[in-house]
Amino acid sequence: MFSRMFGKPKQETNAVATLDKLNETLEMLEKKEKVLLKKVGAEVEKAKEFTRGKNKRAAIQCLKRKRLYEQQIEQLGNFQLRIHDQMIMLEGAKATTETVDALRTGAAAMKAMQKATNIDDVDKTMDEINEQTENMKQIQDALSAPIGAAADFDEDELEAELEELEGAELEEQLLQPATTTPAAPVQVPAGRQPTRPVASKPTPEEDELAALQAEMAL
Repeated sequence: MFSRMFGKPKQETNAVATLDKLNETLEMLEKKEKVLLKKVGAEVEKAKEFTRGKNKRAAIQCLKRKRLYEQQIEQLGNFQLRIHDQMIMLEGAKATTETVDALRTGAAAMKAMQKATNIDDVDKTMDEINEQTENMKQIQDALSAPIGAAADFDEDELEAELEELEGAELEEQLLQPATTTPAAPVQVPAGRQPTRPVASKPTPEEDELAALQAEMAL
């Protein structure tokens, strides 16, 4: 569609045909130049032969024809240079035209895509996505909510009960009697009777702890 719109195939065909024509002309000029170079070489050889034969006039005629051929060769060289210059310019123009056509095609494609994608459609799609996300969140919250008897439990009451349990555990640890490590056995030498250990006198802290335990037992 874009090619028919901008006429690109016709322009490209004309450029290619022109380049082909220039290449053909260039090849023809190169062939002529080779022929003339051979003629120049032949005239030089003839001039040498005539010089060896003491035919000065004929040798000069050969050199004159050689000069004419060289002039034609120089002219053909100028023609080839002009053709090369024309080909370079044409190839550059062809590349420029192709670049512009490509940019036009890209701009037209971008415009067509923008028409197909309306900003209102984008906003509508985003609203639908947000709505679906919110619905899914509500469903997940509903599924994770407690049901049955667990739904009637008061979180504050459970927290208070937990604090009471922690306080009772701490109090029980404080009321436990202090344990004493057993004394290590004393090695008695042979022939001697071991002395009976003397009971140690309780400390005031131990007396106070024993009285507190007795009161709680009542």
